[in-house]
Amino acid sequence: MKSEIHPQYFNQAKVTCACGREFTIGSTRPELKVEICSGCHPFYTGKEKLIDAMGKVDKFKARKAKAEAKPARTKVAKLEAKKEAKVAKKNKEDK
Repeated sequence: MKSEIHPQYFNQAKVTCACGREFTIGSTRPELKVEICSGCHPFYTGKEKLIDAMGKVDKFKARKAKAEAKPARTKVAKLEAKKEAKVAKKNKEDK
């Protein structure tokens, strides 16, 4: 290993998170400040946070509710509706 080209290594570097948690790790800096750690990250805590950009979550929920409220038409139902329309049209022409 060449001398004087590697940064100084600190075995007891202090890490401070925005949530207030402090712990030590090895680093090339004596102190580190981070915004999120394993103590407050949603993946590790199990708390889900939805970030709603311009109401996209609400729009999705509205579309989903609309689709569930609307009865699904199957191919058979569509064919029967066409037949009924044809019969109604024929009966109207006969009169």
